[in-house]
Amino acid sequence: KADCTRLLLLSVSAATPTEEMNGAGNLMDFLDEPFPDVSTYEDFHTIDWLREKSRDTDRHRKITSKSKESLWELIKSLLDAWSGWVVMLLIGLLSGTLAGVIDLAVDWMTDLKEGVCLSAFWYSHEQCCWTSNETTFDDRDKCPQWQKWAELMTGHAEGAGAYVLNYFLYILWALLFSFLAVSLVRVFAPYACGSGIPEIKTILSGFIIRGYLGKWTLLIKTVTLVLAVSSGLSLGKEGPLVHVACCCGNLFCSLFSKYSKNEGKRREVSYYFPLKTLWRSFFAALVAAFTLRSINPFGNSRLVLFYVEYHTPWYMAELVPFILLGVFGGLWGTLFIRANIAWCRRRKTTQLGKYPVLEVIAVTGITALLAYPNPYTRRSTSELISELFNDCGALESSQLCDYVNNPNMSRPVDDIPDRPAGPGVYNALWQLTLALIFKIVITIFTFGMKIPSGLFIPSMAVGAIAGRIVGIAVEQMAYHHHDWIIFKNWCRPGADCVTPGLYAMVGAAACLGGVTRMTVSLVVIMFELTGGLEYIVPLMAAAVTSKWVADAFGKEGIYESHILLNGYPYLDVRDEFTHRTLATDVMRPRRNDPPLAVLTQDSTTVEDVETLIKDTDYNGFPVVVSRESERLIGFVQRRDLTLAIKNARQKQDGVVSSSVVYFTEDAPQLPASNPQPLKLRRILNLSPFTVTDHTPMETVVDIFRKLGLRQCLVTRSGRLLGIITKKDVLRHMAQMMNQDPESIMFN
Repeated sequence: KADCTRLLLLSVSAATPTEEMNGAGNLMDFLDEPFPDVSTYEDFHTIDWLREKSRDTDRHRKITSKSKESLWELIKSLLDAWSGWVVMLLIGLLSGTLAGVIDLAVDWMTDLKEGVCLSAFWYSHEQCCWTSNETTFDDRDKCPQWQKWAELMTGHAEGAGAYVLNYFLYILWALLFSFLAVSLVRVFAPYACGSGIPEIKTILSGFIIRGYLGKWTLLIKTVTLVLAVSSGLSLGKEGPLVHVACCCGNLFCSLFSKYSKNEGKRREVSYYFPLKTLWRSFFAALVAAFTLRSINPFGNSRLVLFYVEYHTPWYMAELVPFILLGVFGGLWGTLFIRANIAWCRRRKTTQLGKYPVLEVIAVTGITALLAYPNPYTRRSTSELISELFNDCGALESSQLCDYVNNPNMSRPVDDIPDRPAGPGVYNALWQLTLALIFKIVITIFTFGMKIPSGLFIPSMAVGAIAGRIVGIAVEQMAYHHHDWIIFKNWCRPGADCVTPGLYAMVGAAACLGGVTRMTVSLVVIMFELTGGLEYIVPLMAAAVTSKWVADAFGKEGIYESHILLNGYPYLDVRDEFTHRTLATDVMRPRRNDPPLAVLTQDSTTVEDVETLIKDTDYNGFPVVVSRESERLIGFVQRRDLTLAIKNARQKQDGVVSSSVVYFTEDAPQLPASNPQPLKLRRILNLSPFTVTDHTPMETVVDIFRKLGLRQCLVTRSGRLLGIITKKDVLRHMAQMMNQDPESIMFN
């Protein structure tokens, strides 16, 4: 089509003398010859969902019509239709591979802080002793092939000197890992820091952040995520893995013009969520699961991180402590969000934010210094949660399972009755209490630093510790006071009544729910992590309770709070707007503002347009019949206008500053002495979204949420009055909630 257009223009210009009248026949319609930059967006701008959807519909219509012309066009249409599934396949393969590699690397580097495997230095502690023929059951975590650093350097495994040397090297390794992580992020990919979920939510809602999902960010985030988790900081890798997977999606989308040239198609999981996207997401998850299963990073031939297998059911009376754990999770979530946001705000507004490397080093040093003496904080958080979730069978060697055994007991292994706690259990309770306080405090200062940092695992650790403590307390009460009325009906002497590991699992769900305010998805995540499908009711009870308690102190979860803190233009569908204001109260221009910047359909020159673009920073301009009538014709994007004029000056002869810009279908006959006009009707949106000035803002906010609008125009009887942008809506909502409206920083 482009070649035909060039030939047509050449023939018309050759057949028509320049002295003749310049009619509509030889006007160059700018978009008849498309070029790559059209319909892209500037950095930190919001996409126009309706426009992107319309463009994709036109593209699909053209492909369908061409598919009937030839076999090759039919094949191209089939390839276009299947490109989405190909992208999902590639995303699943790469995401699953990266997740498995990250898990294996984290296990190895975490153990590297304490020692090394002599037979193969790339083995973790567990892998090293798996391959040893000299490992006994009682000391299955010890083998000659695995040596701690003090034993390797001095030949002494025990004693004060060995302990101090191991302590020192543990801190040294932690500092090295965190320093490398923050340095790589700061130098090569600043967008690789944090969890990434607040930014991903904002990007999916239609916001443009160039480079946030780029190839360099993917590489640096993958490497630094391993370093950050291995350093022992109170952070997890599950949240950042969402960012990693989105980078994979963006990488493969760029290979197909169907997605690379349409920002809306890349984001069919937010405002627009077609059923086909659900099936494709399921397919991508299936491929990723198969890939992860092939890698087998957990070494247990299972896909879940904390597989549980409890041998006793739960009882109705246990709903009381489960709900209490939900209350604790809601209170912890509220405390964490408020404290963390206050600390992050202080980081942004004080000198502290200028020294991200120093902050990471300081927090890492304090974490390692306090974590090493306690065995429950020294190990990785994932290992800690796994131990807290475990049931105490006959084969467990943890001090959490140090119960007083009855020598006359002759029950099968999977039906061990409740027993009195031994000294190991009481010692573990004190250590867990100290670990709980440590995790609560240190996580507040860790989340939000300039390194990849997830919140799922630290939140679960806090809840799992609290839950295990409560579970042991209930278990011992049931054993020593089985004749109490609350235990009498369901806890017989000599029976296995209470499972402390279940309480840890419920507590983990409660704290994660209190921080993120998830409910249904939280329960599903817990199933994915543990495989404990039969415990759906306790998990649901804890998740709902934690959300209710946390919502009583504030509606925003941690990710929504960070979106507000950073001023991202995100409209949460869960926010309710009940104030009785009208569109005229929010639209611009306000009463004392200068008039609205508009273009006329047939009386604006190229120079006028270029001056307007230079003097303003608006994303687009309404087009009216004339300044006197102000009857709305359409809306034109700033970027399209800029590129159209630039392209016309380069490729269309006769276009000068005094050339008239026409947004009409047909231009009038002009004298030959007049400069060549410029027809730009094809870049004009003839159906911009409009509301009347008396439309309630409650309706306007709902429209912006559900349609993902970038802006809407305000009219009265067809006459243009003003404009409302997404930023205006967010500012108005902030003002109605007694917040600073200027906190919305981006367009």
